[in-house]
Amino acid sequence: MTTQLDAWAALLIGFLGAGHCIAMCGGVAAAFSMAIPTTQRRWQWWYLLSYNAGRIVSYSLAGALVGGVFASLADISLGKQGLVFLRLLAGVMTILLGLYLARWWFLLLRLEKLGNGLWRHLKPLAARFVPFRHPVAALPFGMIWGWLPCGLVYSALTWSAVSGGAMEGARVMALFGLGTLPTLLALGGLAGQLRHWLNHPGFRQSSGILLICYGLFTLYQAFSLL
Repeated sequence: MTTQLDAWAALLIGFLGAGHCIAMCGGVAAAFSMAIPTTQRRWQWWYLLSYNAGRIVSYSLAGALVGGVFASLADISLGKQGLVFLRLLAGVMTILLGLYLARWWFLLLRLEKLGNGLWRHLKPLAARFVPFRHPVAALPFGMIWGWLPCGLVYSALTWSAVSGGAMEGARVMALFGLGTLPTLLALGGLAGQLRHWLNHPGFRQSSGILLICYGLFTLYQAFSLL
């Protein structure tokens, strides 16, 4: 079962993954800004909030799906050893994320390709909502982009897998989504200085070290259960 610490760790992963968000979502932010009519630039905050709400909804749905499926498997066949394996996987993914953020190893980028097949079918759907005619139109746009193949999201989903249920998995991913908000708002052009700070090498390396340490702590917990 995911502890309270693990749930809040998902929030921290979302925030510390700023460097990855900037690299992955820079093009999305540019396309999003161009989709807002020039006559409605004063409502940019509402468009951004609507888009990010849609994105977090998709994360939560994915977390509920993963959490529910693995909770059912645990009841049927996984047993204690299976749950330990899932926790080991969560620790390894957190370490890989830390290594990527610190720019020390980029294996996580290869894992992102796993979702490319699904994304090819989803991406064209987003084009149906642009240009936006109302902030509400940014909500489904954000929901679709929430399924963009992303190693950061995959890392957070491993915590949903050990959460113990659909509601717990959804909570983990909702907290993760909230953690990514500062970066995505910065990418939206509302906080240029924050964007510079989040992408600073010192911040990236400090974030990577913190995540690596938490990943190692998770591995220690998993081995202790054995």
